[in-house]
Amino acid sequence: MEKILEVRDLVKTYGSKESAVRALNGIHLDIYEGELLVILGSSGSGKSTLLNMLGGMDQPDQGSVWFRGKEISHLNDRELTKYRKNSVGFVFQAFHLIGELTVSENVALTADLRKDPEIVDHMLELMGLSGKKNKYPSQLSGGEQQRVAIARALAGSANLLLCDEPTGALDSETGKKILILLEKLAREHHKTVVIVTHTKEIAEMGDRVITMRDGQILSIRENASPVLAERIEW
Repeated sequence: MEKILEVRDLVKTYGSKESAVRALNGIHLDIYEGELLVILGSSGSGKSTLLNMLGGMDQPDQGSVWFRGKEISHLNDRELTKYRKNSVGFVFQAFHLIGELTVSENVALTADLRKDPEIVDHMLELMGLSGKKNKYPSQLSGGEQQRVAIARALAGSANLLLCDEPTGALDSETGKKILILLEKLAREHHKTVVIVTHTKEIAEMGDRVITMRDGQILSIRENASPVLAERIEW
């Protein structure tokens, strides 16, 4: 498989002197096109910091991140905004939908309607939300809101989907449905999906599982036969 991301010797420290915390300590990692990668670790392991680096949401103190052969770790704000808009979709534990906007309007926030005026309807159809496009977030269930968030993430034609505890705010049955959807995006739509989680059961669905602790990668394990999301027991 072709590499989509390359991480080299990544270091990130927050705070200074006695209060300094080394969130990342020399991370080295390759991520490939079309894979479902799970980053597993407890709170404070550095997994969310790493995800932010991959998405251009934060910049390292040392080291570099490369996307399709171009270094993104030291771009200026305008270039980073362009990278995030054109290449990356984000899905968080909190849905971050705008309550005053309809479902369609929320999804349209990341879409370039000049290039594809039908992209919003297409994304909502893909997420099974065609009948909800004129609803407001307050009128949706938690699972539906998360599906809107995923549709919004994909509306900008992102090939890279970064998910930080995407099922953390959902009940177990709804969470499974979101995982099935993310798995489908990777397997059938050839998106690169990176999921950050502390849940070992979710880790079993990844093509590869990275385990982190104290800002370092402890192990990288390949799953020869990843567990299907619908078979996960919580």
